[in-house]
This record gives sequence, C-alpha cells and structure tokens, in this order.
Amino acid sequence: MVTDPDRLAAAWAALAELGITLADLQHDARPRRPTFDEYLPHVVAAAGPSAKRVYSTYWNRMASTWAGRPIDDIAASEIQALRLAAVATARSRRNNRGGRYAGELFIAAARAYYTCAADDGLIDPADSPAHRISKPRRLPSTRRALTPDELTEINLIARTTGNDAILDALLLRLHTETACRRGGALGLRLMDLDTERGLVMLREKGGTTRWQPISLHLATRLTEHARIRGAVLPTDALLRYRNGTPLTSRRYDHLWHRIGQHLPWVAAHGISTHWLRHTTLTWVERHFGYGTARAYAGHTDNTGPATTTYIRADVQAVATALATMTGQPHPLAQTTNNQPDGGHPPA
Repeated sequence: MVTDPDRLAAAWAALAELGITLADLQHDARPRRPTFDEYLPHVVAAAGPSAKRVYSTYWNRMASTWAGRPIDDIAASEIQALRLAAVATARSRRNNRGGRYAGELFIAAARAYYTCAADDGLIDPADSPAHRISKPRRLPSTRRALTPDELTEINLIARTTGNDAILDALLLRLHTETACRRGGALGLRLMDLDTERGLVMLREKGGTTRWQPISLHLATRLTEHARIRGAVLPTDALLRYRNGTPLTSRRYDHLWHRIGQHLPWVAAHGISTHWLRHTTLTWVERHFGYGTARAYAGHTDNTGPATTTYIRADVQAVATALATMTGQPHPLAQTTNNQPDGGHPPA
C-alpha cells in the first residue's frame, strides 16, 4: 500500500502540534517491562553456582534500591552511584585495596543482570546501562610463591593444631600437588579418583575438566580417607568431615584463620589456598617451562600469543613435573636423563 504524501504530512503536522515524537510512539507501543526486583528471580535462576555466590549480595542491593522501577528506567549514573556506595562500605581486610574488588564485582553483577534481560528480549543490548560503565582497572596481584620455609611452617601448624589435623594436612597436600582451586577440590567425587594411575578428575571454573596427576602416596591417602569417612557410591563426595558429611568451603576459612593465629605473617599477608596454587605453578614454570605450567594449571583458553597453540603440554609432561617436584615416581611420568633436580613445594 502506497502512503499518500499529503496524508502523511498532515499526520506529522498533527503530531508536532500535540508535541508527540516518533520515540514517544515507539515507547508507548512497547510491552510493559518488569521492575528490577520482579525480574531478579529470573536472573538468579539462570545463573550458575559461582555467579550466585559472588553476585547475590550486589543483586539484592540493587533490587532493594530500585524496587518497583522498570528495568529500562535505571540510568548508568545510578549504577555508578550505587557502585561507589558499595566501594565505600566494602568490608575492610588486611589485603583491602580501597574496595576496588567490590566495585569490580558490582559492575560485573549489573552486567550479568542486563545481559540476561537482553537475552530474554526485554531490552536491546545497546541499551544496557551497566555496559556503559567501565570496570575499574584490576591492580596487579600481591600474591607470590611461598618459600620452602614458609610452606613448611604452614604445614606444621596444620598438622599439629585444630580438631581434624588429618583432613587439613590432606587438603594442603592436595592443593600443593595439583595446584587446584578450592572448587576443584570440593567437587571431587569417589569416581574422580584413579588410584592405580595416580590421577584425579578436576572440574573447575568455566566448566573445564581435566585428569590431574597426583602422587601414588596421596592417591592412597585419599582412598583411605574416603573409605573411613563413609564415601560409598561413585558420586559421593571424596573429601569429608569426621562425621561423614561432605566438606564445605568453611573448612578452608577456619583452616587459614587458625594458621594465621599461630603464624602472624600468614594473617598479615592474607595468605590463602590460592597462594599454594601460585607456589606450585611458579615452581613448575621455572623448572619445566610455560607450556607445562599452563597445562598444570588447567588453562585451556586461546587468548594470548599465537605461539600458545604450539606449546601445549600433555598429562605425561604434567606427571613428570609432579614426580620431580615431589621426588616420588609416577606411572605416567616420562623417564629422561635431563630432568631438573627434585623440587620444593610439597612440604
């Protein structure tokens, strides 16, 4: 149907007389947008466990502040103002860096919210107010590799204090040998342990999975631990409290708090389980190169120089590094005459 130019001109003139623009007509034609708090349950339901744990505090704060307001009614300046409030009220710790991490997480949470809304077709991706705000630049990490003496002190306190020294010593050994994250250890099931070949299946962030070599001694200890503490079914949690219930992240919190009480330098530097990962990977990189350290860490991303495509290491290379570091033979380790002398991490 061809539009009559005269009628179209008359329509524009009428709209102009009424003070109505095309944007007003398009806005009124859109379906009602849910309010920020109405839509939040959909965002939470679509989020993974890690996102819920990290972002929930910020989502709830946004929902409380903007309750009853449509999701497309929030301005970027309002998100920025609430971010600054989150930074100002961030919990003060010894390793606090002016609330930068809280500010970064706040923007990440807001972006996750509006990404979900865009995926559901509630807003245009270009209209997301959260994506108009730049994330605070992340400062270099203050973590470093622990020295052999520091690692020895930490392990000694773990083995001689607390209400479950066997569990704590096993945890430190597991993280030192594998350089795994807390989530990887907590996710271990009985079926994830291959005692014969000295391997554990780690499932970590980003949905990555890998078979990680461990010493046969540690594999035996983990098997005994699981059996004594009630792991029976293949899907049962491997790491467990003395009463048989699966381990939670609270054990790590209590462990490092206790170590910090006995070793003030641990508390002063905010040392945590991730420092063990840093220690092991630093040793592997120094002795076996970047490719092996990358495989040891479970890094599978393709970002960075193109040469990373050609320097990937396999599980045998990781097992060789582990055998050299622990001074214990491993079934999958390569036997060569030019390996570096035994290492330091497992104290």
